[in-house]
Amino acid sequence: MSAASVPAVPESAHPSKVADPSKAAARAAGPTVSDILLDYLALEGVTHLFGIPGGGVANLLNALRLREAEFSYVICKQETGAAYMADGFHRVTGRLGVVLVTTGPGALNALTGAMNAQADRSAVLTITGEVAERYFGKGYLQAGADGDLDVNAIYKNAVRYSALVASPDSFATLFTETLRVSLSTPFQATHISLPVDVSNMTPTDPIVMPASPERYRSKPRYGDRPKTAEALDLLLRAKRPLIMLGNGNRFALRGERLGRLQGLVDTFAIPVMTTPDGKALFPEGHAMALRNYGMAGCPWPTNYMKASQGGPAYDALLVVGSSLGELATNMWDTLLVPKGPFMQVDADVAVVGRNFPVDLGIVADAAQFFDDLFEAAEGRTPDAEAVAERRAAVAHLKRRVPEWDDPAKRDSDAVPVLPQAAMRVVNELLPSGSHVFVDCANCVGWSLNDLAFDPPTQMHLSLDMGPLGFGVCGVIGGKFGAPDRVCLAIVGDGAFLMHGTEVSTAARYGIGAIWIVLDNNDLAMVSQGNAHFFPEPKQPSWTDYYGLGRPDIAAVAAGLGADSYRVNSASGLRDALHKAIKRSDQSRRPQVIALEIDRSEVPPYYVPVPT
Repeated sequence: MSAASVPAVPESAHPSKVADPSKAAARAAGPTVSDILLDYLALEGVTHLFGIPGGGVANLLNALRLREAEFSYVICKQETGAAYMADGFHRVTGRLGVVLVTTGPGALNALTGAMNAQADRSAVLTITGEVAERYFGKGYLQAGADGDLDVNAIYKNAVRYSALVASPDSFATLFTETLRVSLSTPFQATHISLPVDVSNMTPTDPIVMPASPERYRSKPRYGDRPKTAEALDLLLRAKRPLIMLGNGNRFALRGERLGRLQGLVDTFAIPVMTTPDGKALFPEGHAMALRNYGMAGCPWPTNYMKASQGGPAYDALLVVGSSLGELATNMWDTLLVPKGPFMQVDADVAVVGRNFPVDLGIVADAAQFFDDLFEAAEGRTPDAEAVAERRAAVAHLKRRVPEWDDPAKRDSDAVPVLPQAAMRVVNELLPSGSHVFVDCANCVGWSLNDLAFDPPTQMHLSLDMGPLGFGVCGVIGGKFGAPDRVCLAIVGDGAFLMHGTEVSTAARYGIGAIWIVLDNNDLAMVSQGNAHFFPEPKQPSWTDYYGLGRPDIAAVAAGLGADSYRVNSASGLRDALHKAIKRSDQSRRPQVIALEIDRSEVPPYYVPVPT
């Protein structure tokens, strides 16, 4: 039985249940837990909840229906996709993403998306229904407590905070805790399990709703001014300093603060690189930008840092907002250790010094750190000779080293289109301020290596858990959050077949998201990886071993309610994307471009960086 097949009948209406007079009196006494829950979400500015309904959340569904002017409950096709949408909504808006699903399989289907949000430090709250407490342990349909399936225990091991609401009197305490944790620094994913009978009860003592979120939570803005000043001193003393920015700066480096960072970088000629999931947080067209390091990165950072006979060629590194995981560091390449001070700044004390010994560790909120850094820099006079030398060195590097792994292929007009050339077309046509959601697998490599953006355009990747389908669904949540911006997903055909039914969710709600599906009838990252590590002739050919059955992606998309396009060339993509951008908002319809690509092309995952 599917998660949505249980009738949405309030627990009290089930024929097997005997009414409890005390609970009936409580329900009549005032606002129910469901009412109070929605009051808190309204305080937090929540406008959209993503999920699939079911009997385990019947009372909350009824409360939602009575408040349609305040909340939109977006009915998705599968709960994992709903969680990815909530994540995408958060990434675009900075507000809380909310998932609402029913008991048992509904809760478990949402788990992958919730876990992924936690890995990427997104503020996503998952609300799952639960059977009435009186039936705990009795084998009630889709029970998730006191049985073989303990949903709360599972979520406790996947997100930062999870609680089962055992009583209406504990609800406000537990629910505000989810809000404090989710919207703290850094952002976190949380979960609340709500038994259906509790959701329709009124607390014994009336809840006095606070006037604002500040009455029950306070977002920390902590820094360390002395250490920040020391970090600046170490950077300015170095001959070849370098700043590395991670995804932890996504909300800190916007607007005026980003402008001030550019000013500091200009004044002192300090090169800046980003991690893969921090790509484009700093303008990639800036004179001192080295673009993205790590997996499938731009060749520039490595060439700036690369070893010489006496060790690394650079002598100070400041890392801000990165946990320095595998993909951000090329598997912890020691090239990231300079011949001078290594400095790391992060809001999470657990990651400072975790993967590389630090000479200076600073536990700080990124926004506060930069504000303190700018203050410390006021009145500082740059060393004109050193600044001129660095500026000339970076300019020379960019003239000498190509910015792409294979510039000729990026400029190619071959048919079927080379994925590198497809990225060139995207780069040329996408309006400033767009949101680009990149799914997982080969589309990551092409996007990281062959795209270059300046803010306010943003790229959204999910490179800690790396689940197929994040970009397919996340772009819908992003478009809900930014209806006036172009929201584009770059996805593989495997990911699209896994979660592409959510295109019909976009069609249902008039969401003009755009998908470019790299269509090669293969799970190419796996087949190409196997071919690399287990090459012929020792092994049989991997060609077609993971084939997808040659589905007609354009026909599938059209059947789901999208305007679809079937193209195989750079010029065809140019025409289709131009139309899709125009139609996405004019017609408020999803747009899907099925792009046949040259399947022999391999992203720069396994090749040395050009020098």
